[in-house]
Amino acid sequence: MMFKMRLMGSRSLRHPKGGSFVRPAKVSYGVDYLTAVQQEYQIDSEEVLSEEISISSKKLKWLAVEERSLETLPSVLLTRSDVNGPGADGEIRKTTPNVQWLDLSGTLLSCWEDVSAISQQLDQLNGLQLSNNRLRFPSDPSAHLQAFGSLRVLVLNSCDLTWPQILECAPMWPQLEDLSVQENNITELQRPDGVLQSLKSLSLSSNPLVQETVLSIAALSRLEDLDLSRTGLSELRFDDAAPGSHTAMFPALRKLNLDHNNITEVHPEDRKGAELDYIKMFGEEWLKAGGGAQPGSEFTCQHPRYLSLIHKYGAPEEGELRKPKPFALKNQLLKITFVCPDDGERKPIEKKLPASMEVQKVKGLLYRLLKVPAADLKLTYTSLKKVGTEFEIDSDLKTLQFYSIEDGDQVLVRWS
Repeated sequence: MMFKMRLMGSRSLRHPKGGSFVRPAKVSYGVDYLTAVQQEYQIDSEEVLSEEISISSKKLKWLAVEERSLETLPSVLLTRSDVNGPGADGEIRKTTPNVQWLDLSGTLLSCWEDVSAISQQLDQLNGLQLSNNRLRFPSDPSAHLQAFGSLRVLVLNSCDLTWPQILECAPMWPQLEDLSVQENNITELQRPDGVLQSLKSLSLSSNPLVQETVLSIAALSRLEDLDLSRTGLSELRFDDAAPGSHTAMFPALRKLNLDHNNITEVHPEDRKGAELDYIKMFGEEWLKAGGGAQPGSEFTCQHPRYLSLIHKYGAPEEGELRKPKPFALKNQLLKITFVCPDDGERKPIEKKLPASMEVQKVKGLLYRLLKVPAADLKLTYTSLKKVGTEFEIDSDLKTLQFYSIEDGDQVLVRWS
């Protein structure tokens, strides 16, 4: 006979062939669902009334139950309890008929049949937490379809599951909308044909995914929220779409979490610099296409975000788009001293910069030197030819040469 037991004062063994020699008195073989509910939610009334008792979360649960009774409980939380099965037939439906959320994480349940026997008596159950359990798979998952017919949310974190095993069980959950399978043994993803098609949210966080298989789940046409954080990804490429155009995969997706992967984070300052470079890089094409708010359709198709970037930063001037004449770099380096007049503790910084360097790249350099966000920086400069006069540097798209900054000038750096 296969069963699970809890060693008192010890955590359950994870190795499939692991075991321990223990004294019978040290072992808990578990209790049925109703016994666990009574143990968790009911306490002797005299003990509760005692003035010497400190209020604990368990007693607060009991007080809430006293006011409403077990029959009206909307949720039952039996985390790390000794539940090992459903108990007598029909008793759960009589005792806790209104449960909508059930937490059975870290219990002594050993198979999906027992979970099914509990859930089929909870007609209003729409959320089920089963994390940190090792459940034997049912021989016929479709036989339990009615038991989980109203289930919308299912949490199976840390259950040592593979993706094929999840797909094998999926016929039991015909209406499932939110599935969390974090910290499992999921590596290669396969296409979920005929199952999980009602999913709107899926969390695969903290699984060592094979990158090339991720797009296999693009067949989930209703998926709106996908969590791929901490999965070891280095890129996510949609081969059916060119840069700037929309992929046909994941048609309903609104939120994609790629935190803590091997993908380089794009800081706001870096994004701004890249967007400004993009404006200048294709500015000539934009002008040739007619410029303005309605350039030719061919240009708009190739650069769908160009107009939104112009609206964000302003249109480039024609003079900025002329290709610079060849020059000797050594003759074009300007020695510039950066001074922070509002921060007396910062020493002046001397740098040699190309005259053709744009202001937005100068701000990027200052961000790295001063650790002040580039968006907060305000620049002016003083010239040796006009001592005492500050000249404003008001456009990130212009070059140092545009402002007539010369060798030996000072740039004053302030920030809000």
